[in-house]
Amino acid sequence: MKTLLHIKSSIFGSEGQSAQLAETLISQWKLKHPAGEVVERDLVAENIPHMDQTVVTALRGGAAEHTAEHQAILQRSDELVAELKAADEVVIGLPFYNFNVPSQVKSYFDLLARAGVTFSYTENGPVGLIDDKPVYLITTRGGIYHETGIDFQIPFVKQFLGFIGLKNVEVVYAEGLAMGEIAEKALAEANAQIAAFH
Repeated sequence: MKTLLHIKSSIFGSEGQSAQLAETLISQWKLKHPAGEVVERDLVAENIPHMDQTVVTALRGGAAEHTAEHQAILQRSDELVAELKAADEVVIGLPFYNFNVPSQVKSYFDLLARAGVTFSYTENGPVGLIDDKPVYLITTRGGIYHETGIDFQIPFVKQFLGFIGLKNVEVVYAEGLAMGEIAEKALAEANAQIAAFH
């Protein structure tokens, strides 16, 4: 049975434009995989912890140093890693907040970045330990930033995903969504691109 992991990060939940476009992709995926399972992870609703000394200690410290709080963080990280490894495909909704990803996405990445678990350092540099699979990034933006030299979001996300082994990445750009008539055309183009995936 195929599994699609849907990562949501819009502060507007299912009303967010990135979440709505992701649902379009998911609907198509279900038609192709009627027996498949969609696993949803809403990073905003779940209040993923932001990186601090406690999180770092939980992920890197020895078991003897771990408190109950550390163990809870480590358990959540283990769950997120296992979920990502188990998925056959992944779709990530990426609103564009203040020139980059939502802070919840950064926190999610911080819980995924585990030496010896999702990546390892070798004599030839870092090697990702998660088996590659299709990842669809759906970025929604009020303005237009792609190919302007000031898009720091997608390069960062691709760099991180590649670092842990995920290099098969497709990006859907829905830009100009706060720019009147441009928005309608942008959404139509994004939906057309999504339609071509499955």
